[in-house]
Amino acid sequence: MTPPLLGLAGFALTLLLILLRVPVAVAMGLTGVAGFALLNGWFGAAFILGSAPFESVFPYGLSVVPLFVAMGVFAARAGLSQALYGAVNAFVGHWRGGLAMATVGACAFFGAICGSSLATAATMGQVALPEMRRHGYDDRLASAAIAAGGTLGVLIPPSILLVLYGLLTETSIGALFVGALIPGLVSTALYMAAVWVQTRRHPELGPAGPRFTWAQRGRALLRVWEVALLFALVIGGIYFGLFSPTEAAAVGAGGAVLFALLGRGGEGRGGRRELLGAALETARTTGMIFLILIGAGLFNYFIETSNLPQLLVGWVEGSGLPVFAVLLLVLLFYLVLGCFMDALSMILLTIPFIFPLVQALGVDPVWFGILVVTVAEIGLITPPVGMNLFVIQGVVAGLRQETIVRGILPFLLADLVRLALLLAIPSLVLFLPGRMGP
Repeated sequence: MTPPLLGLAGFALTLLLILLRVPVAVAMGLTGVAGFALLNGWFGAAFILGSAPFESVFPYGLSVVPLFVAMGVFAARAGLSQALYGAVNAFVGHWRGGLAMATVGACAFFGAICGSSLATAATMGQVALPEMRRHGYDDRLASAAIAAGGTLGVLIPPSILLVLYGLLTETSIGALFVGALIPGLVSTALYMAAVWVQTRRHPELGPAGPRFTWAQRGRALLRVWEVALLFALVIGGIYFGLFSPTEAAAVGAGGAVLFALLGRGGEGRGGRRELLGAALETARTTGMIFLILIGAGLFNYFIETSNLPQLLVGWVEGSGLPVFAVLLLVLLFYLVLGCFMDALSMILLTIPFIFPLVQALGVDPVWFGILVVTVAEIGLITPPVGMNLFVIQGVVAGLRQETIVRGILPFLLADLVRLALLLAIPSLVLFLPGRMGP
């Protein structure tokens, strides 16, 4: 078997192991070491087994990962999600489907300080779904709105997935964060539009709630000043060139820890009791990400040695296909793969051989990064493996998986509209990065 074919077989074997519920890090690591040994001998495999794990987690740029994880965890412990939900609900809750729209909006704002889709979905599921049930919302709309809104934590910066994509491809993390802002807003608007269309056709799905006075709305806005401050410090600092992404992550994490320590309502003792739990959650999440990075590092050695990326580049260059057609094929590949894999594993598994192909086509790496994360986002709510669907079911008692699946289709259609817009209008992504500070 030629090296490229062995690389392709290794990729297929890794997918099979993941589908058989082998942990992603183990599947990539085992395949990487075994494949490298077949190509270069067991002494070579022993060498990369000793060096690759260290090299995978050693780069200074990875220090941004635990910091952004900590920022999201401590922000959730500080109770900011409830305040965000209340603030958005004060403005749109009196519309039909207003609570579902408020859920989407709160997910968007919480994603701006969390960076994790699963954490956003889990947190907002506990906050929003009981409230929607109390107001007579159908579980299909309520659960699907939370699952879809949770995906905004992957796209709206700071995003752990964008950080890892930037590190893998040596693309500016700051440019990726800024480039995701407009697509994040577009996604939020389209999800709200999906709620609006459904409740206009079937008003019983989401009845209107009480109208808030302007004084009540003002008070609700004042309760989310922490979120506005964190977002302004992190994203504003990066955009105007005041902070590097790592420095911005440290500032954001420090602010979130402070808010968690003080606690909502100034109950400092209760906030301090949350610190240990938040620190342990941060450590577990960071350890999981780094373990997958180690497995991906071993797998990447194998893929690079197999010359599979070079073979793909040569095949595309010789095929005569236009750039846009190849890009569509790549995104279709990610859409299908997203039905069976979580977003993090998908990115780490495929970028080593997909990105050289994209580079050879001359596609802007920031634009492609936002497209890939958008497609990964769609995978999070695509049956049968959409991770957000399982998260919502896990945190809400008595909720059946089929109920969420039946409500998710309009949001998937909204995602496809957004993907089409980003493909047709690249400036939606590239406008703001082109105007960043030094």
